[in-house]
Amino acid sequence: MKSLCVYCASSDRLEPKYSGMAEMVGAEIARQGWALVYGGGKTGLMGAVARGTKNGGGKVIGVIPEFMKARELEFTEADELISVITMRERKMIMETRSDAFLALPGGWGTLEEMLEILTLAHLEVLHKPIVIFNQGGYYDDLLRMFDRVVEERFMRETIRGKYAVARTIGEIFPLIDGWKHQPGDAKWYQTR
Repeated sequence: MKSLCVYCASSDRLEPKYSGMAEMVGAEIARQGWALVYGGGKTGLMGAVARGTKNGGGKVIGVIPEFMKARELEFTEADELISVITMRERKMIMETRSDAFLALPGGWGTLEEMLEILTLAHLEVLHKPIVIFNQGGYYDDLLRMFDRVVEERFMRETIRGKYAVARTIGEIFPLIDGWKHQPGDAKWYQTR
């Protein structure tokens, strides 16, 4: 069974449109026969995507730091709940347990996780599909920033081949299934 790592918000203060969509994403993960790998929480979009996957009959794998468990924030219905000490350990396990990555709307944590995975792809360390779910244009400004990074020559045009953008749930799995690794220009890391 393939596993999809989902990065998303843990906040419960969001508009219902975000949690509703996250739950539908979870249902689609289950429908596609994939397992969910995520941050292990029960709140916000994390909880919504986990409930959607679980209610759809899918497998849920949570990776949660001990400090979150101490606050009783874990999704106890997960099929597998992996406890870790640090956030770095959490990210490493999520990365290694996943066949593809999906970023739903989120805050700093989501952005940090997504940008780390994009960086690993740019450095040719990671060759797995990465999809940004741009629900209602949430990531429009970030995508414009990516364009500026290229325009100002901080990175090359080839970074655009390291991720795909979905605007609907129906676009997510076709982008993952049709993804082909695009070599980048990060030649400096290669030995001569």
